[in-house]
Amino acid sequence: MTVESTAARKPRRSGAKRSTTARDTKKQPAGQTELVQLLTPEGERVEHPEYAIDPTPEELRGLYRDMVLTRRFDAEATTLQRQGELGLWASLLGQEAAQIGSGRALNDADYVFPTYREHGVAWCRGVDPTNLLGMFRGVNHGGWDPNSNNFHLYTIVIGSQTLHATGYAMGVAKDGADAAVLAYFGDGASSQGDVAESFTFSAVYNAPVVFFCQNNQWAISEPTEKQTRVPLYQRAQGFGFPGVRVDGNDVLACLAVTKAALERARTGQGPMLIEAFTYRMGAHTTSDDPTRYRSPEERELWETKDPILRLRTLLTREGLADDAYFADLEEESDALAKRVRDAVRAMPDPEDMAMFEHIYADGHALVDEERAQFAEYQASFVTAEEGI
Repeated sequence: MTVESTAARKPRRSGAKRSTTARDTKKQPAGQTELVQLLTPEGERVEHPEYAIDPTPEELRGLYRDMVLTRRFDAEATTLQRQGELGLWASLLGQEAAQIGSGRALNDADYVFPTYREHGVAWCRGVDPTNLLGMFRGVNHGGWDPNSNNFHLYTIVIGSQTLHATGYAMGVAKDGADAAVLAYFGDGASSQGDVAESFTFSAVYNAPVVFFCQNNQWAISEPTEKQTRVPLYQRAQGFGFPGVRVDGNDVLACLAVTKAALERARTGQGPMLIEAFTYRMGAHTTSDDPTRYRSPEERELWETKDPILRLRTLLTREGLADDAYFADLEEESDALAKRVRDAVRAMPDPEDMAMFEHIYADGHALVDEERAQFAEYQASFVTAEEGI
């Protein structure tokens, strides 16, 4: 099904109105763009001419379970941060369908390069949720072995992981491996030069990489209209590879489109850009206050498009899940939340001097000097306590 989206807001400009040009009369006027959708906000299944999927009842329940447990984990992490157990947290609230749908499209041999918000994709790759929290608690630099799950460590630097993904994909192609690479980034990162460079290299070298942009419409406090004059998926055309916009709150559409894009990459057809049009229901991170730059009416509108609610509606309407299933899942959610709380509070603090280890293979004079200064600083607290 192709529907109209209000995603591409008309850019606000000061001064005289812009004159009409040939570009204004093209097939897709401002505010209207094609959107791949297989499950409507009302929970109705629809068809699309290019992307089709026929999940079993068990697979539908599995997708629902993934989204519910991911949301519960995310909510628990937010609460832990508010209680002072984590230094920071980047919530995925509202983006569960984009992450679970794309994450479940991956094969075991595929490799993922995430940002810092892909908690649902990490879940799909088998990364223990508690391992995601070590970095945000400040007790490690990542918490998992990327090669164990083909899921790279979280990347805080905006957009740089797309270059890493492209280079890795070029290596996959040279090795002749039957695998693809999936790179995640946000709408704000699309303005970074690293992303443009990765598009160029991937196109020229026909790299087996899929770029998955979660357009949650807000790069912290900057709306998408301040990032681009065209829908983000259309940028791929200028680099010579296809792009598609998918309903990011539709887990079935995200699964179908990503599965097709990954298979396309594996078969030597090169890169593809997927723009998952979704909405960030919460703050950018726990240090952000979204009420300062967006209206409550905007969030209320998107609550009617909730990705979990629409799949639950489908499951209930078609008799694919009963009250006992939902009750059992609620109990499983509670157990996961407790396990996360207990694990975070039991995390040991790192050794004071551990931050200076493994910086240079053969040592470095400046690091040695900084280590000595920090040791002296730490010792001053002991001296002060002894003097009391």
